[in-house]
Amino acid sequence: MRCYLHAFLLCMVFTFCSLLYVFSQLASTFEDSEEWNLREQGIPERNSHDTGHILRKRPGLAGLRDREEGLDRCKSLSVSYWNPYWRLPADVCGVNCLLESTLRERSGSAVKEHSDERSHLAVVACGPRLEETLTMLKSAVLFSKKPLHFYIFAEENLHHSFRSALDSWPRTVQNKFKSTIYPITFPKDNAKEWKKLFKPCASQRLFLPLILKEVDSLLYVDTDILFLRSVEDMWALLSRFNSSHLAAMAPEHEEPRIGWYNRFARHPYYGKTGINSGVMLMNMTRLREKFFKNDMTAVELRWEEILMPLLQKYKLNITWGDQDLLNIIFHHNPESLYVFPCHWNYRPDHCIYGSNCQGAEQEGVFILHGNRGVYHDDKQPAFRAVYDAIQKYPFGENMEASLLQPLEASLQATTHTYCGRASHLFTKRLKQSIMSVHQDITQSRQSGHYFNTTP
Repeated sequence: MRCYLHAFLLCMVFTFCSLLYVFSQLASTFEDSEEWNLREQGIPERNSHDTGHILRKRPGLAGLRDREEGLDRCKSLSVSYWNPYWRLPADVCGVNCLLESTLRERSGSAVKEHSDERSHLAVVACGPRLEETLTMLKSAVLFSKKPLHFYIFAEENLHHSFRSALDSWPRTVQNKFKSTIYPITFPKDNAKEWKKLFKPCASQRLFLPLILKEVDSLLYVDTDILFLRSVEDMWALLSRFNSSHLAAMAPEHEEPRIGWYNRFARHPYYGKTGINSGVMLMNMTRLREKFFKNDMTAVELRWEEILMPLLQKYKLNITWGDQDLLNIIFHHNPESLYVFPCHWNYRPDHCIYGSNCQGAEQEGVFILHGNRGVYHDDKQPAFRAVYDAIQKYPFGENMEASLLQPLEASLQATTHTYCGRASHLFTKRLKQSIMSVHQDITQSRQSGHYFNTTP
């Protein structure tokens, strides 16, 4: 009897050891297959140096959450059932995996939150720029379907006026955005020098990554910008960034024969004709972490380290202030810049010497940039007509009747100018944007959510 008992115990031990071996092999196979799938999808393994870039591919606050929490912490529901904890990869949650896996269905709301994430829009307003800035913000709200967050940097005396104006907008419009107003802030040691560079407060944009440390990605625009297409369409360009891109801007000129940088600049600049910083899309997490090559030292410098030395070296040679500094930085780091087409930053230079923005000719103007004060004088009446139409449009009115038709009538009186002859490019995309908003309103009425979507 004792011999049978010994034989039974030996069989049990052998069976247990066999099961452990089988499970360990299955675990290894599972991990290998996971790594293979990652490679097949073009995603680096967890120990890759590029992992941080992948984590920050998503724009906005979600990019920071990814970085802090990690992606796919519990890779599979089945992991918690059979994979021994000592065999789990380092990025899997271990003891809490079973609990987290069972709660995965509840976390669906977090996924929806990411997909509906706000577009983050910053502007800097100093001097007599209040009404111009409000008109820009108005154009952003009119055509955007997803919520927005405005970061308004302004002189102290303008804060109350901004709050009063935004609070006076209809409640249905206010439901579409959040706003935060900040004072103008420069490094203490050189505040006066930075504030007076080019235009008052214009160089504030250079310090946004250092001030808005909680924001992962940001769209900066000048006050003289008008959106003729939704902000989220511009925001979507972040998804086109590769692992080295950290900012996006448009060329300063399309035609080198009329380019400023290639003819007159006394400093390095990006590409053949330089870049224009009036519309600047940034992955600020990457920008804060990047070490930049430069022509001042063999040591690569962080963003906060490179700005003042560049200003000291080139301040006697730069004409366009902070835009010139950006050109110098991306001249030495061209792999870090994504260049988007001119119809995302359409300026008078694209039409006063004849139409030279091919993207606008094909698809219309997406963002109108009225630099050189053309919204407020008679030099380019076509630009001023668009500005006046949006500024005067009453919230809640039919946009086709109260915005588009008056604008088209005004543009008819500008055909004696080069830009007036190209004014059909201004309304080409605008018509589609208005139609899209009307369709959204109709769908919202049918679903009973009209109150939250009325422009």
